[in-house]
Amino acid sequence: MKNSLPDQVPPKEFSGLLYSATAFLIWGISPIYWKALKSVPALEIILHRVVWSFLFLILLILIRNRWYEFWEILKTWKTLAIMTATSLLVSCNWLVYIWAVNNGFLLQASLGYYINPLVNVLLGFVFLKERLRPYQWIAVMLAGTGVLVLTIFYGQFPWIALTLAGSFGLYGLIRKVSPVGSLVGLTIETLLLTIPSVIWLIYLDSNGSGSFLHARIQITFLLMGASIVTALPLLLFNLGARRITLATLGFMQYIAPSCMFVMAVFIFNEPFIKTQFISFIMIWTALGIYSADSVVHYRKTN
Repeated sequence: MKNSLPDQVPPKEFSGLLYSATAFLIWGISPIYWKALKSVPALEIILHRVVWSFLFLILLILIRNRWYEFWEILKTWKTLAIMTATSLLVSCNWLVYIWAVNNGFLLQASLGYYINPLVNVLLGFVFLKERLRPYQWIAVMLAGTGVLVLTIFYGQFPWIALTLAGSFGLYGLIRKVSPVGSLVGLTIETLLLTIPSVIWLIYLDSNGSGSFLHARIQITFLLMGASIVTALPLLLFNLGARRITLATLGFMQYIAPSCMFVMAVFIFNEPFIKTQFISFIMIWTALGIYSADSVVHYRKTN
C-alpha cells in the first residue's frame, strides 16, 4: 500500500527506528529486572553482565560465521583502542545506572536519559555537522526547558544524571562512526571487559563474598540472564544508530526514561510533585513536534 509507513520512510530508516525503539523499550523496563537483584552489589552485577554477555555474543559470532571479522579487528590496534574507549564508557554507564536503580535514585537516572538526547543533538551538531530544521530546533529548546526544570527541582548537582547522559552520549557517537559492525563491535567490547571481570569474580568467590551459586537459586539464574538484558538492547541500539541520524536517535531515547519515570512513581513509589509532571509533559510535547516534523520531511523527500 502507498500509505504504509515503510513506503513513507526509506527501508533503512524504518528499520533503524524499529531497532532503536525496541532497544529503548527494553532499557525502559529493565529496572524491574535489576530491582530483583537488589541484594547483590552493583559492581558484582556489572561483572556478571559482562561475562555472561560475552558468552552469549561469542555464540552469535559463531552461529553467524563472523569469526574472521572478529579476529581481524583484534589484530587492528587502532580499532581495538576505539573499542577499549567504548567499553569503558558503557561499563561506567552500567555501573552508575544499576547503583542508582537499587539505591532509590531511579528518578535521577531517568533525568539522565532525558538529558542524553540533548547531548546527542549537541554531539551530532559539533562533530558530525548534522543540522536541524526550524521545528526540530523548537523541539530541542522545549525539551531543554523541561530538562532544566527537572534539574532545578533537585536543588543539587545531578551527578548521576550527568554521568549517565555524558557516558552514553559519547558511546553512541563513537559507535556510530567506528568502522566496526554492531555484533562484532559489541562482542569485542565485552571481551575487553571480560578478562578483568573474571579475575574479580574469582576473587569474590574465593573470599566467600560472591553471590553466584551462594545466594538463592533465583539470584544465580538472574545473574546469568543479565546477558540477554544487556546484550540484546545494545545490539539493537548499535544496529539502529547506523541507520538514523544522531539527532533522531537522541529523541527516540525518551522512550526509556519515560518508562523509568512512570515506574519510579507508580511502582517504586518515589516522590512525585507537580513540577516533575510539567517537565514530563514539556519533554513529550517536544518529542511529538520532532517526530511529526520528521514524518512530514520524509514524505516530502519520497
